[in-house]
Amino acid sequence: MERSGCTDEYEKLVIRMSTPRVVIDNSVCSGETIVKFDSARNHGILLEAVQVLTDLNLSIKKAYVSSDGRWFMDVFHVTDQNGNKLTDESVLRYIEQSLGGIHDGITIHKNGFTALELTGTDRVGLLSEVFAVLADLQCNVVDAKVWTHNGRIASLIHVKDCNSGTPIEEDPQKINKLEARLRNVLKGDNDIRGAKTSIFNAVIHPDRRLHQMMFADRDYQWKPIFKGASGTSLVAVQNWAERGYSVVYVQCKDRTKLLFDVVCNLTDMEYVVFHATINTTSDQAYQEFYIRHKDGTPISSEPERQRVIQCLQAAVERRASEGVKLELCTEDRPGLLAEVMRTFRENGLNVTRAEISTTGDKAANVFYVTDAIGYTPDPKIIESVRQKIGLSNLKVKELPFVCHEKVEREDQSVGVGGAVLLCLGSLVRRNLYNLGLIKSFS
Repeated sequence: MERSGCTDEYEKLVIRMSTPRVVIDNSVCSGETIVKFDSARNHGILLEAVQVLTDLNLSIKKAYVSSDGRWFMDVFHVTDQNGNKLTDESVLRYIEQSLGGIHDGITIHKNGFTALELTGTDRVGLLSEVFAVLADLQCNVVDAKVWTHNGRIASLIHVKDCNSGTPIEEDPQKINKLEARLRNVLKGDNDIRGAKTSIFNAVIHPDRRLHQMMFADRDYQWKPIFKGASGTSLVAVQNWAERGYSVVYVQCKDRTKLLFDVVCNLTDMEYVVFHATINTTSDQAYQEFYIRHKDGTPISSEPERQRVIQCLQAAVERRASEGVKLELCTEDRPGLLAEVMRTFRENGLNVTRAEISTTGDKAANVFYVTDAIGYTPDPKIIESVRQKIGLSNLKVKELPFVCHEKVEREDQSVGVGGAVLLCLGSLVRRNLYNLGLIKSFS
């Protein structure tokens, strides 16, 4: 009996130690809210924590991640979209409850909808054809996300039957016809890799799934086919042999969900983040990660190092906004997206990214558009498109920053020492020299 009692107490201790602890502090920093998150070190739990914050569209200005044994200690400095600290009690409670109940492998079930996954070669007018097929087969689009990168496209679309409102997989004949037609559209005339479509009931977090789809499609191996598409991210990887870590440095323009994108890809490439420092100055982000494989070993070869660099550059660039941001708010109706996309295509506009959602009978859609070769489209064309769709329905929300100075990506073969010289005064440089991390890769 005594041994049983000891076992019960031990199990309670394990549960207590494994339960994440969350502290939210608004008193330490004048302009930022500090979120402290301590938990058992499980693979993927850092990603889950970052996901909670980024799903609220919070900006992570600074972050510190450290592990001691099998315990994670994370500190996030966050603001809202306007750069202010968080004061809404409901938001603070949501963060505390969500982080406190976090666990790896959250699955999002789209009850009543069918999830379509599409990958293929990007081209002007492709989405117009995709949504035309959906409209023709009486599929109502509930929500969708579309990413393009390096000439590839990945899309996650949730649909239901227009007439019955039920998931379309309940009609096998319709499913077969839909998959066949979508695959033909995605293949086009010169698809060099092959299009893929899949249909199922449940998906993981949509942004994570899009990263996985593009990673599986090997978008990181290809060069941009549109002239306007150019990456300005800097990624360097170096082994710290004495401590058995691989050190990853990322410098790029700061944006919402940047940390999620990087951590997501490290996690899905089966790397564990043991320590990290994230800092932003002005519009630049500096991220530093100390990683190992799940078996505790660092990166072991030069080809693996180059692959990590390519994959993280792709992770940063997939969500980077290219083109003019247009926002469509109007009453939802069957065929709406097909009509809008057809108008874009007929005016030579290419959709580089899209976020589509419906609430009740209202459609709220965001599109990033460029011209046919990837440059900022002529304002006259944008106005013409707005007039055709409706000036009050389609609005210009954001114009891209135009840089006239050509930016060449740093040749990664110079290694971390040469790359960091581009960031004098940055967090990366200070850490390299103060910690003695500039060593030859081995």
